Amino acid sequence: MVKKTGRPGYLQIADELRERIRGGLLAPGEALPSTARLAEQFDASLSVVKMAMGILRNEGLVVGQQGKGVFVREDDQSEQSEQDADLRAEVTALRSAVQDLTRRLEQVEAALPAADRKAGA
Repeated sequence: MVKKTGRPGYLQIADELRERIRGGLLAPGEALPSTARLAEQFDASLSVVKMAMGILRNEGLVVGQQGKGVFVREDDQSEQSEQDADLRAEVTALRSAVQDLTRRLEQVEAALPAADRKAGA
C-alpha cells in the first residue's frame, strides 16, 4: 500500500517491486501481476503503477512483451558485466575530459588579466 510519506506513490511502488525482484520473491522470467492487480494491491491508480513500471523498465529490471505482460528480466551476467565495464570506461574518459577542460579553462582565465593589462597600456 502506498503510504503518505511525501514520497511519490510511483517511487514507493517501484521501490517495493525492486526489493521483491532483488530479494528473489520475483524470479527472473517470472511475470509481474497485471497493472490492474498491482493498482489494487497498492491502492493506487493505474497511471501511478504504469509510472512505477516505467522506472523498472528504464533500470533494466523488467521487460514488457506485447500482449503477454511484464516479466522480470532474465539475468545475463556476462552481458551485464560487459555493459558495466563499458560504462566505467566511459565515466573514466568523461572524468579525464572534464579535468583537461578544467585545466585549460584555468590557463585561459590566468591569461586574461595579463591580456587586459597589455590592451590598456
